[in-house]
Amino acid sequence: MELYKRYIKVVAVYGKTGDVQPLYFYWDDGKRYRIDRILSRERRASQVGGCGIRYVCMIQGSQRSLFLEQEKNRWFIESYQP
Repeated sequence: MELYKRYIKVVAVYGKTGDVQPLYFYWDDGKRYRIDRILSRERRASQVGGCGIRYVCMIQGSQRSLFLEQEKNRWFIESYQP
């Protein structure tokens, strides 16, 4: 299976100091997924192109990489094509 960049809608909390905490994201079909835990946060390049702040997250028992492209102010997840 091959990874690709999938842009998604994210609900996040922005703190007083400018830190960002993603809480949920929405898949294309409108289904909402809660981000159970953030394991790490760092500026990083994606395997599928682009860079930004990478959040390594636990979502329903699976570890996923969620990126915030700061210059474009949008979110994407590294997703697998079937």
